Amino acid sequence: MSAAEPRRIALFRHAKADWPQVSDHERPLAERGRMDAAVAGRKLADTAITFDLALCSTAVRTRETWKLAVHELSHRPKTVYEERVYEASPGELIAVLNEIPDDVRNVIMIGHNPGIHGLADILSGDAEGDARDRMNRRGFPAAGFALLSYDGPWKSLEPAVATLTEYWAPTE
Repeated sequence: MSAAEPRRIALFRHAKADWPQVSDHERPLAERGRMDAAVAGRKLADTAITFDLALCSTAVRTRETWKLAVHELSHRPKTVYEERVYEASPGELIAVLNEIPDDVRNVIMIGHNPGIHGLADILSGDAEGDARDRMNRRGFPAAGFALLSYDGPWKSLEPAVATLTEYWAPTE
């Protein structure tokens, strides 16, 4: 990898969850969520980004989303189930990303709204095409993802330093 190659960050919201009589943390995916997670995985594979690391919330619905999506990727990244991603604010998510070792180039974070949408919005100082308009108009639905490009070390990741390069939602 060249030093000039940007880092890539995928911010991936869990797919549609069911509402059984369990705690929020234990909610599983709904049938539609299982289908959408696999479709999102194929769309992530289409980006041709090789993720080095996946940071996934410990909630059941995020773990199920990731397990279905990752099967569609040509390379399975190291996965860390990170409890700090569950119910995290954008600032808390930036703190998690700031801890990533610099030998990691490309990261995918599987989490929840409003944190994932807020993080995509806060990090993206710039956007390509209509990606930001589409993301904000749609409100980051379940199984949606945003791709960002960033130059610099992880410890320097902060608001407005990345470029939103792509946004996808299952209904697009």
